[in-house]
Amino acid sequence: MNDVPANLPRTAGDLRAAGHLPRSINQELHDNLLAKLRAGEDAWPGIVGFSRTVLPQLERALLAGHDVVLLGERGQGKTRLLRTLAGLLDEWTPVIEGAELGEHPLDPITPESRRRAAELGDALPVTWRHRDERYTEKLATPDTSVGDLIGDVDPVKVAEGRSLGDPETIHFGLVPRAHRGIVAINELPDLAERIQVALLNVMEERDIQVRGYTLRLPLDVLLVATANPEDYTNRGRIITPLKDRFGAEIRTHYPLDVEAEIAVVRQEAHLVAEVGEPLLEVLARFVRNLRESTAIDQRSGVSARFAVAAAETVGAAALRRSALTGEEPAVARPVDLDAVPAVLRGKLEFEPGEEGRETEHLVHLLRRAVAETARSRFAGLDLLPLADAVESGHLVATGERVPGKDVLAALPELPVLHDVAARAGVAPDEPAGRIAAAVELALESLFLSRRLAKDSDDSTTVYGR
Repeated sequence: MNDVPANLPRTAGDLRAAGHLPRSINQELHDNLLAKLRAGEDAWPGIVGFSRTVLPQLERALLAGHDVVLLGERGQGKTRLLRTLAGLLDEWTPVIEGAELGEHPLDPITPESRRRAAELGDALPVTWRHRDERYTEKLATPDTSVGDLIGDVDPVKVAEGRSLGDPETIHFGLVPRAHRGIVAINELPDLAERIQVALLNVMEERDIQVRGYTLRLPLDVLLVATANPEDYTNRGRIITPLKDRFGAEIRTHYPLDVEAEIAVVRQEAHLVAEVGEPLLEVLARFVRNLRESTAIDQRSGVSARFAVAAAETVGAAALRRSALTGEEPAVARPVDLDAVPAVLRGKLEFEPGEEGRETEHLVHLLRRAVAETARSRFAGLDLLPLADAVESGHLVATGERVPGKDVLAALPELPVLHDVAARAGVAPDEPAGRIAAAVELALESLFLSRRLAKDSDDSTTVYGR
């Protein structure tokens, strides 16, 4: 966050002289989103795969000034999308210095701020709040109380001599403190229904009720929320009156194509070793196969975080092999995919009756993903010379203690190897590990098409006749 620019007004009088006028949060988002759309700027940096589906719906909702709930399975980027909303706010906005809420100096709403504005006039001190401070996020949990969201009577203020009916005895909750900002509630159905009721007035009448009396505070907030489908969570639901107050319910989804899945992994994964595009494609296809499998509980979904964790696991396996063999740089090869099923099996929910067969299903779907990727990469390429070379006695061993140069040294000089590397996006003069990764993918495709045999033990795999 940058420091507050020194040239910004510091009093209400300076603010008024500069021609600054208060804008509602909805108007601010409306104006800034329109400006980005007209300028051709990306209003949603880091959001992949939603450009033709979710984002147009969300943009229409914001332009209409609607509160929004995003509905979708786990790991579809709902929270990530909500956090980008802060980028549509003004970078700096004026607030009354010392005020409990983020009130505009020219439009105070609490009794204390109105009294200060009347007493000080144009000398009312102004400070500036960055847009990142105007986005508030709350994970809904069963122990969340009305006081957390709306507010409660502050016993300290009462002990100081104020009466219970005095509005200034209230300690404001999260929603009022987000005045002139965005409130995001994650997993909204997890809020107890009686707590959801407390949000009804906030969303419709924009006032708050605490301990039996109503404060007519014209709150200005945009309320956004996320939720899983009700048939999955079974922990609660969005009550009908609250659902009715959301102007838009938008369904999210997993990436619709392999390219979008790869882009998500490439953007989100923190890779400790080089993982080439072919292996990322394998993992993307693997995740898509999981989402179509009848053995997986599709109500819980297969999170995009699964593909990210899989890529990070493959990178870690490559780094470990590099440490064992001394090969640099550390480059992932298809042999590193073997680490994925065992490590990530617990991230999936299987259908009843599949107990004991989880690893079998994962290995089968991973091999299918490898075969699909190889067909896509090597379409039209004749791999028979490679198969013939191996069958004639050039056995190829790979594993966690086999460097890439040994994989290549086991094969004779074949023109098809250069073609295989080129199809994988690897140049002939690149490190042996990258070329070996492409060759291994070709060998695995020949094994899966029953042109070669493969024998494996705990640490070594041998392709042969």
